[in-house]
Amino acid sequence: MTAINLRGAHTLFKKEVLRFWNVSFQTVAAPVLTAVMYLLVFGHALEAHVKVYGTIGYTSFLIPGLVMMSVLQNAFSNSSSSLIQSKITGNLVFLLVTPLSHWAWFVAYVGAAIVRGLMVGTGVIVVTFWFAPPGLNNPLWILTFLVLGAAMMGTLGLIAGLWAEKFDQLAGFQNFVIMPMTFLSGVFYSISSLPPFWQAVSHLNPFFYMIDGFRHGFFGISDASPWLSLAIVGGSFALVAGIALELLRRGYKIRS
Repeated sequence: MTAINLRGAHTLFKKEVLRFWNVSFQTVAAPVLTAVMYLLVFGHALEAHVKVYGTIGYTSFLIPGLVMMSVLQNAFSNSSSSLIQSKITGNLVFLLVTPLSHWAWFVAYVGAAIVRGLMVGTGVIVVTFWFAPPGLNNPLWILTFLVLGAAMMGTLGLIAGLWAEKFDQLAGFQNFVIMPMTFLSGVFYSISSLPPFWQAVSHLNPFFYMIDGFRHGFFGISDASPWLSLAIVGGSFALVAGIALELLRRGYKIRS
């Protein structure tokens, strides 16, 4: 990108970050509270009955899953809600008249989604750490899957925001695609406890590899190789990023 585009991308990125930060009680604190509620309910109910990988307590196992689930959902929500709001209120026209390239749009929207995802994830880690510290086997894996997962979901949110023309369509995309794939990715359980058929189905879900690779960074144990998870998550991100950039380049549903 040119110097002008970099400056414009930074300005748009800052605007997107301030957009969610100005209502941080709703966009950051509320998701952290939701994750804590999940932990209290599931942890209390199953801690005495479930051991994962033979030695790991259920609450400790659950915390990384809740962290990543919160990151993914909020990264998606940030880019998708911002774009659909701009389309519906009509203020998107002010961005269309700027000399920003499709790359600048992509960097700003996805970058802000990553920031929100990481802020929520950090909040969940800080609050839930007092319940059952999950361990810290490899911080590099943790950071890699956090950023890559947030980037992928921010990009999916960008695609959903471009496609949707009203909030009902966006809610349908989130409720019937994002939520099921997130909850069926091993957040609350190890897929090794599933029957063979459902294990095979779980391995087709790219969200599983985000959470499994992230969890490996805490325990050094996972259902799949972290290198396989990295390859699948990285490839999935490259695919959705290519689609998003092409849609932005064409001005899909924003220039007509």
